[in-house]
Amino acid sequence: MMASLLLQASGAPGILGNPLIMMIIVMGIFYVMLILPQQRQRKKTQAMLAAVKNGDKVVTTSGIYGTVSGLDGDTVILKIADQVKIRIARSAIATVEADENAG
Repeated sequence: MMASLLLQASGAPGILGNPLIMMIIVMGIFYVMLILPQQRQRKKTQAMLAAVKNGDKVVTTSGIYGTVSGLDGDTVILKIADQVKIRIARSAIATVEADENAG
């Protein structure tokens, strides 16, 4: 009993004893560790998709390698072999391969 009175009188729980402040700290950590990196990745992907142009070599999310031969709004015409072209959604492009001549 005496120990609990001493703890309350000295204010030992302090600022971290408040559940509201602890919840705010946890939410801040959650935002910095999960939400912020995901937003950055989404912006990077959108910029990559917007920069796709004719002649770019791309890989789709399903693993198809091809060369962009036409753009039409939200769709891309992808040449995957001689005389073989497919129409895919622009959002289905996973990566744009680096140019061999660049660098």
